[in-house]
Amino acid sequence: MKYSEMFRIKRGDKTRLSKIDPAFTDGLADTVAVANRIKKHTERLHDLQYSLFAEGKRSLLICLQGLDAAGKDGTIVHVMGAMDPQGTRVCAFKVPSLDETNHDFLWRIEKQVPAKGEVVIFNRSHYEDVVVVRVHKIVPEAVWSRRYALINNFEKGLVANGTLVLKFYLHISSEEQLNRFQERLDDPMRHWKISESDYEERKYWKEYTKAYDDALRNTSTRHSPWYVIPSNNKWFRNLAISQIVVEQLESLKMKLPKPQVDMNEIRRKYHQALVEEEGKGN
Repeated sequence: MKYSEMFRIKRGDKTRLSKIDPAFTDGLADTVAVANRIKKHTERLHDLQYSLFAEGKRSLLICLQGLDAAGKDGTIVHVMGAMDPQGTRVCAFKVPSLDETNHDFLWRIEKQVPAKGEVVIFNRSHYEDVVVVRVHKIVPEAVWSRRYALINNFEKGLVANGTLVLKFYLHISSEEQLNRFQERLDDPMRHWKISESDYEERKYWKEYTKAYDDALRNTSTRHSPWYVIPSNNKWFRNLAISQIVVEQLESLKMKLPKPQVDMNEIRRKYHQALVEEEGKGN
């Protein structure tokens, strides 16, 4: 079964994150063969992103969500890093500024959506406004619960305008999160990532899980689906996401645009330039 089918959440699906194994690897192991599969996917991803950029008719928006240390940064580096920076952009959404909170919650999101031919990766996204605000009771239920429909309409509009929307929830266990926090403590190169809030937020694990359960169920649509990716094993996360992105981009059946110039005339001028250059050498 394709991972796009295996991990896709259907609208209204009663699946719970607590019932999904974050250590699932589809019977595979971290081997050279799997690494080669990932490499093949990322190379294909590079070519597809080139076609998207050259065609200039459509765009790709990838939303990455997950609890702290779920692997959003790692996914960007190891999967999305294969794309040409000329047509790819990463946007990380932090705590909203005063100016942002004085606008509708989608205001800051709308400014960052991809232009035609562009790939944009959201490291956290508008889903913070139905998850974090709920868990910490920043806004009442009457407010955040209405946002599901607003988000669905927003994403439907993006799709209607030619944007492919892919949303990945990186699913890790509480134990794996703690292991990754330990790695940060042990590695001086990662100390900058450590925050006291990381450990404080662990107290809300059940609340976050419930909030994501509801968000996934209410906002995974035919036009912009959610994929829950088992992410305890980083290599399997990279394999699954790279396969899904490649598959979905291939479904667009993109074509490189035809040249806007007379190629025979360009070839003639090229050969003429060669002859002139050789003449200078003599």
